[in-house]
Amino acid sequence: MRYSLFALLLVLSMSSCAEKNRTFQSSEVTIIPKPAKLSLGEFSFAFDSGTSISIESKQQEVAANHLKSLINNVTGNTLELVDNGAAQVIFRAVDSLQPEAYQLEVKPEQIVISASDAAGYFYGVQSIQQLLTQDSETKKWLVPCVSVTDAPRFKWRAYMLDESRYFHGEAFVKQILDEMALLKMNVFHWHLTDDAGWRIEIKKYPLLTEVGGFRADSEIETWGSGKTSGEPHGGFYTQEQIKDIVAYAADRNITIVPEFEMPGHSSAAIAAYTWLGTAGEDIDVPVKFGRHYDNYDVTKPEVEQFVKDVLQELFALFPSKVIHIGGDEVGYKVWEESKHVQQYMKDNGINTPADLQIAFTNKISKFIEANGRRMMGWNEIMGINIHKGFEEKKDDKEAETELAKNVVVHFWKGNLELATEAAKKGYDIVNSLHSNTYLDYSYKNISLEKAYGFDPIPEGLETKYHKNIYGLGCQMWSEWTPTNKDIEHQTFPRIAAYAEVGWTTPENKDFERFKSALKKFQTRWDSLGINYAKVLE
Repeated sequence: MRYSLFALLLVLSMSSCAEKNRTFQSSEVTIIPKPAKLSLGEFSFAFDSGTSISIESKQQEVAANHLKSLINNVTGNTLELVDNGAAQVIFRAVDSLQPEAYQLEVKPEQIVISASDAAGYFYGVQSIQQLLTQDSETKKWLVPCVSVTDAPRFKWRAYMLDESRYFHGEAFVKQILDEMALLKMNVFHWHLTDDAGWRIEIKKYPLLTEVGGFRADSEIETWGSGKTSGEPHGGFYTQEQIKDIVAYAADRNITIVPEFEMPGHSSAAIAAYTWLGTAGEDIDVPVKFGRHYDNYDVTKPEVEQFVKDVLQELFALFPSKVIHIGGDEVGYKVWEESKHVQQYMKDNGINTPADLQIAFTNKISKFIEANGRRMMGWNEIMGINIHKGFEEKKDDKEAETELAKNVVVHFWKGNLELATEAAKKGYDIVNSLHSNTYLDYSYKNISLEKAYGFDPIPEGLETKYHKNIYGLGCQMWSEWTPTNKDIEHQTFPRIAAYAEVGWTTPENKDFERFKSALKKFQTRWDSLGINYAKVLE
């Protein structure tokens, strides 16, 4: 009789628990990017005002504070942070886990987040955020009981925003960073200088923003349309704003990699300081987008010093180990027509403009390396002509000089064999093949499914070279997307596809599952007013 009474009490207890914290169906439990392993259990954990969090290190504290803020903002409940181990949410160090990896164990009475670094703890919290659901009957905020073991496929999972063409502003950048963080993306590639505008304050050269940060008009609609907006455009970030955004990103495990274009795409800087150019002509910041063919005069010591001065200020603002120098689409005609440049090449045994560019690039790479950083550039910096279809580039000879091996090659155009060859030579590569990753391209050219199907590792690359492929970037060039809403439409939802490309192994991907999981993100984007493309409808 005593045993029967105990059994009855146990059943009643379990029924009460299940009634308070319901069991979820597998279709309700979705995380993007898809975890390496996820198993669903019975019942769920409820966050309430009595929930406490236990931490034992500063690394855990950052993630714990994000969790506190999340729960407070979503549920209104305030969680208590304790350090005695007796809590409903526990952060636990597991040194054997790789960087950025995490384990998440959710039981009805307790949540345990395990990792070996700040990134792992943070990503555990991001998964909780995606799983957090309000029960329609009890109105409790629940997390389904799950067991997750997760780690990224690639260490470089980037989104690039071009702000040279159009300035989008601090609030917008922070919104992008928030969405990247939730999707476990960890590199914000910030294209801050180009022909169309200079967007970052440099104390030693104030005209870069005073003059280079503004243009009189803007070409609109498409290349060579002959139409303009009829309105001036401009703007830039102060160094204080940059510091604030960099800190905001770092708090979300995102490294900001600035791009300072050289030696081409430099019209805005030359408009500010004529002596930087090769032609020696005064110019305005261009109204038309596209290629502009005055370059920095890399034969002048004062121009080299300018580049180093700007880099020194960038080093102080951006902790990133990688600094992007662009290096793409350099028009050589102005160097070929310059008597003093041709004399410099002759005196220094430089045979082609491509070799002149590599000589300059290698020199700057050494300077960057001497300052504890590493150069990155678009794959033209290897000296291979990938633009032979263009009239102005068809006769350009390829370089004989070898690019320094410490440079990260950012592959965007050309035959994939070039990326394979570079990997075999020992170069580290980020694969951003334009036909698969350029967010300015229409959804007809790069559908959501095509974005999702991209693989950064070139087909046929031997396994021993896979380590040279750091990952991928998706690029939001903004010539024809002047407003923030335009940027959002091109970025969302494809950014989620690229997030899963960077995180999830190919054998674990499933496009139909991904589309189903994306519906929850659409609800989030609706609530935030994000103008995502309605490609699932």
